[in-house]
Formats: sequence, structure tokens, C-alpha cells
Amino acid sequence: MTSPAEYILTLSCPDRPGVVAAVSGLLARHGCNIIESQQFGDRKAERFFMRVQFAGGPAEDDIRAAFAVLAPDFAMEFTVRDVARKPRVLIMVSKFDHCLNDLLYRVKARTLDIDVVAVVSNHPDLRPLTQSHGIDYHHLPVTPETKPRQEAEVLALVEHYQVDLVVLARYMQVLSQDLCEKLAGRAINIHHSFLPSFKGAKPYHQAHDRGVKLIGATAHYVTSDLDEGPIIEQEVARVNHSHSPEDLAAIGRDVECVTLARAVKWHAEQRVLLDGHKTVVFPR
Repeated sequence: MTSPAEYILTLSCPDRPGVVAAVSGLLARHGCNIIESQQFGDRKAERFFMRVQFAGGPAEDDIRAAFAVLAPDFAMEFTVRDVARKPRVLIMVSKFDHCLNDLLYRVKARTLDIDVVAVVSNHPDLRPLTQSHGIDYHHLPVTPETKPRQEAEVLALVEHYQVDLVVLARYMQVLSQDLCEKLAGRAINIHHSFLPSFKGAKPYHQAHDRGVKLIGATAHYVTSDLDEGPIIEQEVARVNHSHSPEDLAAIGRDVECVTLARAVKWHAEQRVLLDGHKTVVFPR
């Protein structure tokens, strides 16, 4: 017997009584079975967030049409996605390979349910790693003079591959305001510190010079405010006086990999909803 299709509904709207009842009632009337349901009311923002995973019922387009009728009653913004459809991801890198290698391994090991459709880099170095996984590699060099043209090529690839998410896996270039706006809510960056500390070159040497006891990483959505986008996930590791700058860098690479992988996984599972300058992350 074929298992019924599963879908994920995410929504946000002004917080008011009756939202949960309306959503669950609509699903029940259409013969859907709720598998998982999580909700959060932001009292300060007076906004309500909800994620529902359900099975059965009519086709995806019919469910979406039913919610389109309900949405105006609650000023509701919503998405419906078939769980079987993997998000299409484009990864951007420079020369550091640890985050790219980690993401590709997790996809291969089937612990990260995404479809990496292409890798873009401003250097040629990671072509062999990428192509060993059977993934297209695009070398797009960039200088201050060629930046507008290079970013236009990036956007053309996003459209060509029908990309759902762009992941900056230690891409060492600052995106323009225009590109940030066009990728709003669908581009994730990993930053090599527990923001906002130690920006710029050689962050782990800076951390060592300051005698830090914790180092970390922050995964966040990309915005035109450099490294200040809505935070999705943060992780830290404890260090001490015996660690060299090279030790800190090695520990930091591990933390970056874990933090970025979690953020990508949660985004792919539609567990992350934007709440102004913050995020609501529904745990699994």
C-alpha cells in the first residue's frame, strides 16, 4: 500500500484567538492527518507562528488553494511544500573547503535532505572536490570592477538551476546590497565567531591574543547589514591557555561545520520562520 503524501505548512499572522482551530479544522475537513504541530506567539511583536506537518488529503495545489481562501481572514502569510521535494541548493565558496566538504558528505550520507545542484567559487581550487560528487562547478572570479557582472552571473545560475537556497560556506566576498535583497530569506552565511566579536582577518589569532575561553560560530540569513542578519543557529566550544592559534582554528572549523549544517537542515525542513530581525526555530 502506497503511503500518503506528506506536506509541511508554515504560517505567520497577527496573534489572535482561533488560528489553530481554523488551521486544524481546515485540514480535518480535507481528510488530512496531522503528524507534527508546533506554534509560538511572540507577545512583544503580537505575531503568531506555526509549523504543521500532515499527511493525506487532496493534492498539494488543492491544499494550497484552500489555505489561500482562509488566509485573508487572519492576514496570514503561508507556504505549503511537499516533503518529498528536496530544496535545491547552490553553495558558494572561496578557498576554505571544510564547510563545503562537510555539507557534501552529509548529503551523501543522507543525513541532510537537500539537492546540491551547483557550487560557485571565485577561485578554481575546490573544483576537484565538487566534481568528485558529480556536481557542477562554476568558477566566477571577482574584482571590485567586475563585481556587478559576477553577481549577475550568480543570479543567472540561481534562476537556471531553480535554486531554493544559497549557502555561503566560507565565501570570502561581501555580497552587494542588491544581491542581498534579491536573495532575502533564502541565503545563509556562516560566520567564524560568536557574533559580533573578532570580525575581519585572522579571527582566531585575535581570539588567542585576547585569551578567550569560548570560540564559536554563527549561522544567519544574509542581509545588506554585514554579518547582522537574523540568526538561525550558534554553537561554542571551550578552549584554554594551552591552545595555539592553529588549535583554535581547527576547533573553530569543526564548530563552523556543525553550526552551518544545522542551519541548512532546519531551513530545508522549514523549521525556521522570520520574525522581524529574529527567527523562530521550531526544534525537532
